[in-house]
Amino acid sequence: MKKLERQRAQEEQAKRQEEEEAAAQRSDQGRPYTLSVALPGSILDNAQSPELRTYLAGQIARACTIFCVDEIVVFDEEGQDTKTVEGEFKGVGKKGQACVQLARILQYLECPQYLRKAFFPRHQDLQFAGILNPLDSPHHMRQDEESEFREGVVVDRPTKAGQGSLVNCGMKKEVKIDKKLEPGLRVTVRLSQKQLPLECKTYKGTVVSSQDPRTKAGLYWGYTVRLASCLSKDRVPSLNVPLSYQMDGYDLTIGTSERGSNVASAQLPSFRHALVVFGGLQGLEAGVDADPNLEVSEPSVLFDFYVNTCPSQGSRTIRTEEAILISLAALQPGLIQAGSSWTT
Repeated sequence: MKKLERQRAQEEQAKRQEEEEAAAQRSDQGRPYTLSVALPGSILDNAQSPELRTYLAGQIARACTIFCVDEIVVFDEEGQDTKTVEGEFKGVGKKGQACVQLARILQYLECPQYLRKAFFPRHQDLQFAGILNPLDSPHHMRQDEESEFREGVVVDRPTKAGQGSLVNCGMKKEVKIDKKLEPGLRVTVRLSQKQLPLECKTYKGTVVSSQDPRTKAGLYWGYTVRLASCLSKDRVPSLNVPLSYQMDGYDLTIGTSERGSNVASAQLPSFRHALVVFGGLQGLEAGVDADPNLEVSEPSVLFDFYVNTCPSQGSRTIRTEEAILISLAALQPGLIQAGSSWTT
């Protein structure tokens, strides 16, 4: 039986290697561009209970995952300088940490299920997380699911001198990586195609950039979350590392408003990093007025495109969670075409 199991394992490894070689030959597999979304945390204050606040944040996360958003920026319309994701919701009708709570729930949902205990201790903001719908994105792996990449956490377990750390990637065995890293760090691991025999206690893998699944395999690998004190400034939350393209800047910015031009007339240019900005209950105008660093009266001058993604709307207002679905659906064809045409 052991010989038969070894033979089957060798055949499976050979098959995986052939598939990997075939995949490597496809040069158009990766996605070269990124998509970011910015929205005010104050939208949670429109919910009538903590349960509805939680569910509203879950709707935002689902919408962004469906349209492969790589980054969510939560800004404060009141211009408060929020530097971390520490804080608690103070109660409906009171001045609470809406941005903080929204950022924490978004991060919680993005994190693979097998890593949540390592990164999210019990907290009042997450007390109703059980009602949230799962994102079911590609990096939320099942235990026996095969994949070239996996998310993991470095475990606090000693290894031999000169060897790398052990990582929990949600599989039956831990993964031994090529580097010695600090325990508790979240990492993206590329699993080796030539795995050790079944008798060995660990798998083998290498630590790679969190952008590799997107740029090399064309996989959607979740989003990161950033907190911003206003439209013109950002702060890095404590749980996630900021994306490198934030340093490069956004070369395409799109504002959404019922006062904008028809989205059908927008001809998007080639871009590398796009940012789509949504307003709160009072629109983007409220965020511009509260920003001390902006000396403009019209938000349209801040963006490359200022569009209305739902002309002739039947309701007087479109909620932000609805606007995200409507706008990204309208913009998606142009974003894919323009982003895919970007070259170095």
